[in-house]
Amino acid sequence: MLILASSSPRRKELLKNAGIEFTVKTADIPEFPQPHEAPEAFARRLAREKAAAIWKNSPQAFVLAADTIVVTPDEVLGKPADPSDAARMLRQLSGQTHEVLTAVCLKTPAGHEDVRHQVTRVHMGAIDEPEIAFYVAHGEPMDKAGAYAIQGIASRWIDRIEGDFFNVVGLPLALVYRMLRDHGAIQ
Repeated sequence: MLILASSSPRRKELLKNAGIEFTVKTADIPEFPQPHEAPEAFARRLAREKAAAIWKNSPQAFVLAADTIVVTPDEVLGKPADPSDAARMLRQLSGQTHEVLTAVCLKTPAGHEDVRHQVTRVHMGAIDEPEIAFYVAHGEPMDKAGAYAIQGIASRWIDRIEGDFFNVVGLPLALVYRMLRDHGAIQ
């Protein structure tokens, strides 16, 4: 049995569309970086903590958890705290290139943790203030790392990406599939 430790509708949809059977249990852990924690270490720690929180009550299962962050030269962007925070993030990303890093943790019934990550570079075009106001008012940015959904309205501002599109959506499917096969969670 595979448990997805996520409430993300995007992660659920991606796994379902890939033909991977799973159930969902959500892990509620604080998502704040520790002082001086590097972006990669931060995302990997959160993925591990989410997987461990679910696995402790379901040790017979494979537990899959992920965490996605947006990394700029100045800051790690998680989910916006409120609409003004979302607008601030979008201003910061406008006309710039940033990285989207998704860490994935698979915890096995034997207690083994396999933690890997994927990085995708995203080149975003300029977004003017009226577009930012429209987008924030729409509500789409509010539960997304970096305050945008590449598969949604924000797609109009993405000039190009270097890497895995699904990683930016929130789950690098090819990587997850390899992890599940490597540990015998799927055939």
